[in-house]
Amino acid sequence: MSQGYDFVIVGGGSAGCVMAARLTEDPSARVLLLEAGGKDSNPYIHMPVGFAKMTSGPLTWGLKTAPQRHACNREIPYAQARVIGGGSSINAEIFTRGNPADYDRWAQEEGATGWSFAEIQQYFLRSEGNTVLSGKWHGTDGPLSVSNIPDPMPITRAFVQSCQEIGMPYNPDFNGVKQAGAGCYQTTTRNNRRCSAAVGYLRPAMARDNLTVRTGVHVKRLTFKGLRATGVEIWTSSNGVETIIADQEVLVTSGAIGTPKLMMLSGVGPAAHLHDHSIPVLHDLPGVGENLTDHFGVDIVAELKGHDSLDKYNRPHWMVWAGLQYALFNSGPVTSNVVEGGAFWYTDPYQPIPDLQFHFLAGAGAEEGVPTVAKGASGITLNSYTVRPKSRGTVRLRSADSKDAPVVDPNFLADPADVTTSAEGVRISREIFQQPSLQKYIKSMVLPGDDVRTQADFENYARRYGRTSYHPTCTCKMGNDDMSVVDPSLRVHGLEGIRICDSSVMPSLVGSNTNAPTIMIAEKASDLVRGNR
Repeated sequence: MSQGYDFVIVGGGSAGCVMAARLTEDPSARVLLLEAGGKDSNPYIHMPVGFAKMTSGPLTWGLKTAPQRHACNREIPYAQARVIGGGSSINAEIFTRGNPADYDRWAQEEGATGWSFAEIQQYFLRSEGNTVLSGKWHGTDGPLSVSNIPDPMPITRAFVQSCQEIGMPYNPDFNGVKQAGAGCYQTTTRNNRRCSAAVGYLRPAMARDNLTVRTGVHVKRLTFKGLRATGVEIWTSSNGVETIIADQEVLVTSGAIGTPKLMMLSGVGPAAHLHDHSIPVLHDLPGVGENLTDHFGVDIVAELKGHDSLDKYNRPHWMVWAGLQYALFNSGPVTSNVVEGGAFWYTDPYQPIPDLQFHFLAGAGAEEGVPTVAKGASGITLNSYTVRPKSRGTVRLRSADSKDAPVVDPNFLADPADVTTSAEGVRISREIFQQPSLQKYIKSMVLPGDDVRTQADFENYARRYGRTSYHPTCTCKMGNDDMSVVDPSLRVHGLEGIRICDSSVMPSLVGSNTNAPTIMIAEKASDLVRGNR
C-alpha cells in the first residue's frame, strides 16, 4: 500500500508538532506526521503537577543507559517520551532558553553558520506566548504559552531566599538580560494547564485539511532511491507494513535517541557499526549516533520538620482535597510543576557565564531513581548539574531489529572537569540547604550525610547518585567537520530529500533545559524547508 505526501515528518515530539503546524500554514502542502506513541489523553499530562507521575511508565520508552563506567557502573533510568508532544507532554514544563553565548558558540566555533543568538532570537520570540513578560527578550503571541507559577509553595520562596543568603542575586527572568541568580521558573502552562507542543502547535493545526496525524505507528526505516530519501516504511497493528512516499522531503524529528537509531537502521551511519549488524550501508556517515551530550543531575534530599512541601498531598485525604480544589477552582497544589524554583550560578565567579543550573523540587522522590524521605514524612530535593558538560557518549543499535531498544551510553563524568564541577554543585546545594530561610523548615539531611565533607567525598557522591536530566542532544550534530551529520540548513550531508530537525542537530548542549531550544530549532527548520531565510 502506498500513499503520497509532500512532507513526511517522522516523530511527533516537540519538534515534529512545530514542523507540522508551520508547514501546513501553506494550504497546498500535504503533510503527514507520524508518532510511535499514542494521543495525549492521559489526564496527568495536562495537570502541571502530573510531571511527577510520568518519568517512568507507559508514556516513556522505558530505556536504561549502558553501565556508566564513571558513575559506579550503574544502569541509569533514561526517560524519553512516547506520546504525541514528546518531552513537552511529560517534562517539568520549565521554560529556559540557554545563554546567548551558547548560540554564538554554535555559529562562531562549531560550524553552525546562521545560528548565532542574533539570528535565531526571532524564532524564540515567534514561538513564545508569555502572559507576564514582554519587550525585546520575550514574545507574547506565540503558540507556546508561558506563565508564572500561580502560587509557589512557601518552601520554594524559602529556597530562593536561601540562595540570596549565600550571595546569589534574585533573578525574576532567567531568559532576560542576565541569566545568573535565583528565582521561580516560568513554565509552559496556560490557564493552569500544560501547554505542550501538541497543545500549543498541533491541536490548532489539526483542523486543516492538509495535515494528517497518525499515532501508534512504528517506523521501520527510511526509504531511498539512490541517495535521495523517498519516504518511510512503517508498521501498524491494523494495516501491517506500509510504504509512504514523500514527494518533497522526509523530515526526521525523532529526537536525540530515536533519530540516530532510525538513520542507522536505514543504512546511514558509521559503516563498521552497520556491518556489525549486517545492515547494508547506503551512506557511511560516521557522526550518526556520536557526540551524545546530556546534563548529569545530582540530587540532595532533606526531610522537613512538618508537611510544608507537596509531599503532604501524597496522603489520600489531602490528595482528594487537592483534586477538588483544582477541579472546582482551578487552583491549589495541582497547578504546581513540582520543580518550582531554580538558579544559575558559577563554580568560579570570574567566569563570564554560569556553569551550574539548579532545580528545586518542592517534594522528595518525585522522579524515578531519586531518593526520598521516610514514609509519612515530607521532604525537598535540590538538583544541580554542569550546564556545558565535556563528556560525550553514543547511541548505538542493539540489533538490526527496529523494535529493539538502542544502546544509550551518555558516558557521564568521563571528563574529569565534569566530575569537579558536579562535586561543586553538590557542595553549593548543601550550602543552600544550610541557610536560615530553609533551616527553619528542615529536620535533617537525608543525602548527602555528614560524612560527605571533602572534595573526594563530593565527587564520589556525584558518581553514586547522579542521573540524567532528560536533555539528550547532539547525536546528529550540525556543522562542517568530519563528524557532522547535517549542514546549517539541516540537510543530511551526502543525501538528498531529507533533513533532521530536532535536538539531535545541536552542535553542543546549551546551558539550560532543552525544550524551548528544540522548539526554536523546529521553528527555524520550518522556514528553511519553506525557503524563508
